Amino acid sequence: MVKSAVVSIEVSSFSCKTVCSLCEKYSRPALALGLSKKLDISRSFIRIFMALPRRYSRSLQKVQVNLTFYSLIRTFAYRKKRRRMITFPNAKINIGLQVTERRPDGYHNLDTVFYPIPLHDALEVIVAKDANYDCRLHLSGVEVAGDPDSNLVVRAYRLLAADYTLPPVDIYLHKHIPTGAGLGGGSADASYMLRMLNEMFSLGISTENLESYAARLGADCPFFITCNPVYATGIGNEFHPITLNLGGWHLVVVKPDVFVSTKEAYSMVHPNKPEVTLDKKITAPICEWKSTISNDFEQGIFALHPELLGIKKKLYELGAVYAAMSGSGSALFGLFHEPVENIEKHFVGCFCDQQKLPDSHRGVSQ
Repeated sequence: MVKSAVVSIEVSSFSCKTVCSLCEKYSRPALALGLSKKLDISRSFIRIFMALPRRYSRSLQKVQVNLTFYSLIRTFAYRKKRRRMITFPNAKINIGLQVTERRPDGYHNLDTVFYPIPLHDALEVIVAKDANYDCRLHLSGVEVAGDPDSNLVVRAYRLLAADYTLPPVDIYLHKHIPTGAGLGGGSADASYMLRMLNEMFSLGISTENLESYAARLGADCPFFITCNPVYATGIGNEFHPITLNLGGWHLVVVKPDVFVSTKEAYSMVHPNKPEVTLDKKITAPICEWKSTISNDFEQGIFALHPELLGIKKKLYELGAVYAAMSGSGSALFGLFHEPVENIEKHFVGCFCDQQKLPDSHRGVSQ
C-alpha cells in the first residue's frame, strides 16, 4: 500500500517547497490514490516528481500529477497563512475574428468571440522576508522575451501597489501557454496576478474594479478576471455575455515555431463591416461554422506563412468539425467529436495540446 506521496515541480526555480511541504504534511493513502486516478484526465504540462524526506523514503511512490488536478493542491495552499498562494492562469481562443474598421486613433475595431480553454500557466506569489525590492520575478518553462521587470505580472503588482499597501513578494511564473500565439497567455498571467493579490491580501477590490485595473494592462486582460465566454467588440475590450458552451468537445491546439507580428497582420487586412455579426453566427450549429465563421487575419498570414494553412488543412483531414487560427496567430485549433490519437506525430516540431473541454467554463478558470 502506498502510504504517502509528495509532489513538487521539477523546475527547481519554481519554489518547490510550497507544494512539497503541503503534501508532506497532508499525504495519506487516499491522497496518493486520488492523484493516481487523476492521471488520465489530460496531458500533463508540468511533470511533478520529488522524493519525500528520508524518513519517508521507504514508502515513496512517485506520482505524475496533471495540473488539471490543481484544485487539490490549491486547497492545501489555502490552509497555510496567506504568505504564499498558487494559481493557474488559463488561455483563450478566438472563435472568428472580423476587422470591421480602422479608427482615427490608428487602432482597429473588430468582432470576435473569446472562449476560455483549459491550457494553463502556473503562477505563485510568496511574501518576501527582509527584501530590499518590491517584487522579483522568477521565470521557467517557455522562454519569455523581454526584460522580466517589464513583464505584465510585475506591472500588475505595481499597478495595485500604487493604490494599496502590498508587502514585497517573489513571483514564480512557469510558462506553458505558448507566447506569440494568439492565446492570451500574457494577459491571463497579468489578470490572475491582480485576482490573486486581491484575494491573498484581502484588498476588497470588486470584480468591476479589477476589470478596470486589468484594462490598464491590455485590451483583452479584463476578460481573464471572470473568464466567461464573451462577444468582444471595440478594439477587443468591449465585452458582451454569450451563452456559448463547448463542453464535451475535444480541442486540439497546435502552435508551430512561427512568429506573426500583430502590426504586420493588421497591415494585410482590409476592414469590412459584415452583414451578420459574430454574436449571431455563433448561435448556429458548430457543423455550420466552417462555412460561416472566419478569421480575417488568415488570408494574409497564410500567404506569408503557408505552413499555417497546412496545419489548418491537416486538422480538417484528422476530422475537425471546425478549425481556425486564434487571433493573429500563430496558434491554430480544431474542435473534434473524438480525441485524436498520437496528435504530436501529425505536427512534428510544433507545440500540441489536446483537451476535452469541460461542461462549464467554470472548470477552466481557477
